[in-house]
Amino acid sequence: MQHTRRSKPVLKTLGAVPAVELANAAQDAASLLKTLANPDRLLLLCNLVEEERNVSSLEALTGIRQPSLSQQLGVLREEGIVETRREGKFIFYRIASAPALAVMRTLWDTYCGPASASAAAVTSPRPRKKTDAH
Repeated sequence: MQHTRRSKPVLKTLGAVPAVELANAAQDAASLLKTLANPDRLLLLCNLVEEERNVSSLEALTGIRQPSLSQQLGVLREEGIVETRREGKFIFYRIASAPALAVMRTLWDTYCGPASASAAAVTSPRPRKKTDAH
């Protein structure tokens, strides 16, 4: 009876990144995108891409009123996407997550920036028609 020598299982890789690491990165990306998938949070972050802002400035720029503003900023803080600093009675917010900032810069360039605003209006897909289910 011949014994065949079993080799150690080989960790599959895609390119130079092991599949396990890629799966973890995909989970992190999905978590970030889930947090960003809210219009109010995106609006807040679009206003933080270029500079930090205080709460009253964010309220004036976005039109998001309390308590929704505080709730959304709280979610962003809990997820580590933004950080705060206090100056006197003012609290300033800035984007603290490098991956979130990279995604937001791309979104800002595509949807929020001066040159992109008119281009987005022309190229954005039409909203889906709602159908009545009877």
